[in-house]
Amino acid sequence: MPLERVLAHCQDIATATPLPVKADFQQGYAAEPEGVAENVARCVATGVAGLSIEDATGSETPSLFERELAIERIRAARAAIDSSGHPVVLTARCEAWLVGDAGPLQTALDRLVAYADAGADCLYAPGVRAPNEIEEIVKAVHPKPVNVLVGSSATGFTVPKLADLGVRRISVGSALSRAAWGAVERAARRILDDGMFDGLDGAAPFSELNEIFERT
Repeated sequence: MPLERVLAHCQDIATATPLPVKADFQQGYAAEPEGVAENVARCVATGVAGLSIEDATGSETPSLFERELAIERIRAARAAIDSSGHPVVLTARCEAWLVGDAGPLQTALDRLVAYADAGADCLYAPGVRAPNEIEEIVKAVHPKPVNVLVGSSATGFTVPKLADLGVRRISVGSALSRAAWGAVERAARRILDDGMFDGLDGAAPFSELNEIFERT
């Protein structure tokens, strides 16, 4: 999505709820630190309570920003937040697992420690699933908190188990909406293929949905 639409969307959500809103701000919608700083300042102005900056370029080669440039980008985001005077949480992401890095754990450990030193409040390496690797990341950036992404393939994880590993924030990304769409697809397929409506069991009552939307 283009930057202007993202900023408008952030403002709509931040205005609609009293809860803190965290923006997945991609790569900051700029390559150079100066552009990242400018765009982060605009994102903060929408009213978000947190935002993340990732180190993926969006291209196949190179798939990650060069290490020193990636660090400077986090430092620029930190400076923009501090200049705003708002206590916005800055999450720095290392995309090593998501881009197919040859040695994702070592890349993530090296970069996340550097991002913490550059001013990130929270560290995040989406895609890490092995408990021992999560624990290594937690120890490497301590005392700063680590975020872990839990999706449909993260079988075996529970909130207490992640807490025991030292994780202090958990994201589910698009998993909740994909779970909902999966239920829709299975129910529709059951009707189409078998002529059965039991896939509609467990549907949320109108009264509950109306109550939710009345509150928002």
